[in-house]
Amino acid sequence: MNKLKAACLTAAIASSSVSFAGGFLTNTNQNVAFNRMMSREASIGIDGVYYNPAGVVFLGDGHHLSINWQLAYQDRTIKNDYSLFTNNVNNPITPREFKGEAFAPVIPSFQYAYNKGRWSFQGNFALTGGGGKCTFDNGLGSFERIVAETAMAACGLARTVDGALGSVLKQENMKMFSSDQAFGAGGKYSFNSYMHGRQYYFGLSLGAAYKVSDNFSVFGGVRGIYATTNYYGYVEDIKVGNMPLYMVLDPTKKDAANIELSCDQNGIGFTPIIGVDFKTGKWNFSAKYEFKTRMRLKNKSVNLVPSIGNLPANLSAQMTQILTQKGIPAEQAEATAAAVLANQTVQQTMKNLKNQFDTELDEAIGEYADGKKIAADIPAYLSVGVGYSPIDPLRINVGFHFFDDKNAKAYNNRQEKLDHGTLEYNAGVEYDINKKFTVSAGWQSTNYGLPEEEATTSKDKRFMDDKSFVTSSNSVGLGGVWHFNKKMSFTVAYFHTFYQHKKTTESVELIPGNAINYSADYSRNNNVFAAGIDINF
Repeated sequence: MNKLKAACLTAAIASSSVSFAGGFLTNTNQNVAFNRMMSREASIGIDGVYYNPAGVVFLGDGHHLSINWQLAYQDRTIKNDYSLFTNNVNNPITPREFKGEAFAPVIPSFQYAYNKGRWSFQGNFALTGGGGKCTFDNGLGSFERIVAETAMAACGLARTVDGALGSVLKQENMKMFSSDQAFGAGGKYSFNSYMHGRQYYFGLSLGAAYKVSDNFSVFGGVRGIYATTNYYGYVEDIKVGNMPLYMVLDPTKKDAANIELSCDQNGIGFTPIIGVDFKTGKWNFSAKYEFKTRMRLKNKSVNLVPSIGNLPANLSAQMTQILTQKGIPAEQAEATAAAVLANQTVQQTMKNLKNQFDTELDEAIGEYADGKKIAADIPAYLSVGVGYSPIDPLRINVGFHFFDDKNAKAYNNRQEKLDHGTLEYNAGVEYDINKKFTVSAGWQSTNYGLPEEEATTSKDKRFMDDKSFVTSSNSVGLGGVWHFNKKMSFTVAYFHTFYQHKKTTESVELIPGNAINYSADYSRNNNVFAAGIDINF
């Protein structure tokens, strides 16, 4: 029961992280031009309001507007192997595959610039992080693992109580709670669960670029970010053996063992941004730096949790009732129950359960307690790019991104477990077929600084779990531009991300000296379709 709560709360987090390109908390696909080419850091275009703001001043005088729409679909697959999963009476199979689906039908963004002389005044609105919803209809492997372990613990407590009861009644092989009609002895279990979440980080940036010379420009600006998230999940109808779990918590309430998470989070942050651009001949060089965004999310929660504090009283009441039904006088039945609960082994077992419950409940609920503020910094972000145009119709770009994840504070300083920040490399090419049509393609490699996690890795060093995971990847994009005239163009694009598999193994010792392994294989699949219109006036 202790870890059930932890699983429910943390599992819902998995459904919140719906970032489609970039670092842990940063979406870099903020314009359709990125989707079709992947490398835009050194390009001169209206999409540069995000990718190369210093270079936008070279577009020429006038108003420049880009309106973009994206549709993104992502599924996440975690394959878990754990021998206790065979105790699930509804699905006694291991390894087990858990799948979540994230769908964002509308991801909008707008870029605007007004250029006059040496100045460019710019604005950008986009989803800088998150951008969708994700659902795990059947929960997560870590959740089922905890249910399975709880079932084993319940059976162990049942044997301890029955052993003490047999000693008091001087009867061998006493089976009250450990009978097949109750918890049984094999750790069999069943339950229902559901996890759902959404995450949106709305960003509005304002800034100005200045053309220092015909070849060199600088930019300064700031982005305001409003974050809003919601997590909802539940686990219900928990049964160990043939006994519903609520029977030992509060038999008068069928929802006494149910767990429900309903948590909204909101926060505001500000990101200073600087940039430079330098043109020489057929080459263009650019750089942009976004400072770390201090973000604190405030919780508004209504959570339902079971209480283990009533366990002794409920066990006593049930024993008294069952003994009375067996013909033992009420006073003797009460005295027998009291003697069982006074047994030191029984007391120590229940004390260990309660201590473990309180500790892990605090760890789990601490992040989602009503009214609490949670650290969720957006890391500093450096991008550099180089562009080369060997002939007028052809443009070739390469770029680099660095997200300083290790210095962006997260809950419980989780960022310290990373080996390094996120590194991204990209390259893209675009070619003007004629005055009407441009085609392009690109590639990007993302390398998160994930630590290696073997069976012997200590708990405080583990980063990966199914409540919030990423895996390194390679993305490819392609698309085209239809230039209606000099003032308007229409762009379409598609990009797909090929995620690597990340495997972890953990040694679990439920019984001293008898360890079993819990393994996980993480992967994702990502598709994004996009269209946009650019207007000059």
